[in-house]
Amino acid sequence: MRLVLTLAAARTALTWLNFSPALTDALSHAHVLATILGVVWGLTGALNVAEALLQPRLGTEAAAAPVRTQFRALKNIISFGIVLLGLAFALMTFSQVREVGTSLLASAGVAGVVVGFAAQRTLATVLAGLQLAFTQPIRIGDVVVVEREWGWVDEITLTYVVVRLWDQRRLVLPVGYFLEKPFENWTRGSTELLGSVYVFADLTVDVDVVRAELLRVLQSTSLWDRRAWALHVTDCGEQSVTLRAMMSAANSDEAWELRCLVRERLVAFLRGLGSSGLVRKRLQVQPT
Repeated sequence: MRLVLTLAAARTALTWLNFSPALTDALSHAHVLATILGVVWGLTGALNVAEALLQPRLGTEAAAAPVRTQFRALKNIISFGIVLLGLAFALMTFSQVREVGTSLLASAGVAGVVVGFAAQRTLATVLAGLQLAFTQPIRIGDVVVVEREWGWVDEITLTYVVVRLWDQRRLVLPVGYFLEKPFENWTRGSTELLGSVYVFADLTVDVDVVRAELLRVLQSTSLWDRRAWALHVTDCGEQSVTLRAMMSAANSDEAWELRCLVRERLVAFLRGLGSSGLVRKRLQVQPT
């Protein structure tokens, strides 16, 4: 806005100054180009301001994700259109460009077909980006597993999606990937998750004692959200049993930390049980 107001004042001052016609025309042309730049800059800046004002009014992060995703897609489209129109208006201020444009109008049909074939893939990508923004199989902030990598959706544009991996790498994928290939979305409906830990114990282990220890561990940490927990014997071999500890957490980060904590504590507990906890191999020796 400061640039536009300054240009308006400069235009008024230009009419009062007695420059030569050539210099006046050059300054007028530069003024028009600067005005177009100022309008484009102001409109794209207004979109960023609207996004910044919208975010605090959306509530929680989970509730804001769908609106943020759709608004960012619309903002990208509108910004691209504003810049494209600004560039077109700026070029049309040059007489040479206007003459070329007039001559091309006669063959607009053929040119349209050629451009259509050339831009077919680009248009398909943009339409896929719009479909992704409004159907929302993924949203900004979702936890996803793609290409055997686990991370968060960090950015969604009209042509690509940026996934921030757990080790701070960035995985950039085309928008068509999320419309054509299967992937895991851990926070599609909610951020709550169930985690599980497998440990192996001796056949003589007292499962009820291990179950009580699991509950004690869960109750001692704030990582457990108190929704669900269980301990089951999921398999039994010749020399060991497989114990599956299941617990709930509010989000994927806390679920990961909770699983690591439970695994560590249960292994230490089984080690403390001695022969009834750790897996033992039994051999029977026949006397000769």
